[in-house]
Amino acid sequence: MTNRRNFIKAATSGLIAGVLPVSVVKLAFGSSDQDVTFAYISDSHIQQIKGNKFVRNWDQGLKKAVAEANLLDPKPDFVIFGGDLAQLGSKPELDHGAELLSALNSKPYMVMGEHDYYLDLGDYWSDLFGDKYYSFDVKGVHFVVLNSILTYDEWTYDRWESGERRMNEMAGLDNPNGSPFMVGERQRKWLAKDLANVSHDTPVVVFSHSPIQKIYKGWNFWTEDAEEVQAILAPFNKVNVMYGHVHQIQYNQIGNIAFNSVMATAWPWPYPSSYAQAESHMPVMTVEMNRADPFNERDATGWQLVDVHSGRVDVNFNLYGNSNRRVKFNEKKGHPEDVQHSPHARTEAQKHY
Repeated sequence: MTNRRNFIKAATSGLIAGVLPVSVVKLAFGSSDQDVTFAYISDSHIQQIKGNKFVRNWDQGLKKAVAEANLLDPKPDFVIFGGDLAQLGSKPELDHGAELLSALNSKPYMVMGEHDYYLDLGDYWSDLFGDKYYSFDVKGVHFVVLNSILTYDEWTYDRWESGERRMNEMAGLDNPNGSPFMVGERQRKWLAKDLANVSHDTPVVVFSHSPIQKIYKGWNFWTEDAEEVQAILAPFNKVNVMYGHVHQIQYNQIGNIAFNSVMATAWPWPYPSSYAQAESHMPVMTVEMNRADPFNERDATGWQLVDVHSGRVDVNFNLYGNSNRRVKFNEKKGHPEDVQHSPHARTEAQKHY
């Protein structure tokens, strides 16, 4: 098996990288001056204990990811933070997270997570970072940031006696008092208008916190209006949706849209056994992640190197306590597949056995 040092050397081709949870994404268009590269960090869940004391594991995960991003060579065009900077959305948590991110030497673009939002409905997050959804262009690629963690007005505004109660209810992974996420009608109209003047041949990369798929409702790995958002993206030839939130490796293809999750810097989530009861909505999963060992702050987290060539995603996962994986788009089949665990790869392995 390829060891970690050789994997990094082979996968990065001059990229300076360690063994920390940061994702590196490259959109290749022929010559190096046209390539778009960006680092992707997500789900730090900074949690305050008291005063200036924060849960060390989550705090250190973000510090290390920022340090790694600053070592990237060549320097990325920008950095994406994929949401859930804070755990309970408080000012001390968001301030501390913002302070750690301020050490980045590349421009950060922020995605909002539910843990950043439901205490005060994103007011303080917006004071720190600006718009909750927006778009931008870099070297011919159109990037869209969506706020995908909204929900029904009744749940948001009428059901709970305080913002703290609302935040605690939404923060639970397996809580029947939670509510499905959505992009919402207002934002879908904005997205359609934003894309109206974009050529269908332009590569489009969408960043969201939730998957923009319906994967597993019990854990809110789910976006209620996913089909409506997918329909807006459908006319474009090359679309990738990248998301955090799930703290595990996922990849999928729906029509022209390739989906890839990114790892968390805080902890992993395992795959729920109930996935087996929801196969019609289940994307392909690669490595079954272990639950984090509380005595090992980086156990089962990881980082990935993503190459988006001509709009198709090729992902190298570097994982802690699990085998390295590569998820590559199969042009002939028209969807991504795990290179090691595809039927062809298994057949070849059996021949050599």
